[in-house]
Amino acid sequence: MAILPGMTDSRLFSDEAARTALAVRLVACGITPTAQRLDIAEVVLSGHQHVAADQVLERVNRGGGAVSKATVYNTLGLFAERGLLRELVIDASRVFYDSNTTPHCHFYNVDDGTLTDMALPPDVLGCLPATPAGTYAEALEVVIRIRNRLPSAADEAISENFRL
Repeated sequence: MAILPGMTDSRLFSDEAARTALAVRLVACGITPTAQRLDIAEVVLSGHQHVAADQVLERVNRGGGAVSKATVYNTLGLFAERGLLRELVIDASRVFYDSNTTPHCHFYNVDDGTLTDMALPPDVLGCLPATPAGTYAEALEVVIRIRNRLPSAADEAISENFRL
């Protein structure tokens, strides 16, 4: 693999081998490993995490990179399209990118905006109804909205109906 100019000159991390490994991972997904894409990959693929585009922009630029908001959004979209990330649309104004691409679901805390992984029961996919003729299930996205505390006994009764 040809190393592009500036590709191993990591601004965020000092481990050149890790940056080269990221470049190889991007190439394996059909993505050209530019310096900006590598800076973004170092932030979002450094471990299992849920990040919003604005968080990625801030971390990359704080780490010495220089990327625009448009570059971050385009790169995150490309990474999601190529299977490096999962895009989780929580609502019309909140999108997270999840570095854990294995099958799992999420709890979304409405009060503090955090997203937490939730393991899928092993038999859950077998319990789903058959898809309509001529279609197949591409993905299962389950996000359970939670709150830190319930304000009233009536809400507690409602919550009881949603226990897993």
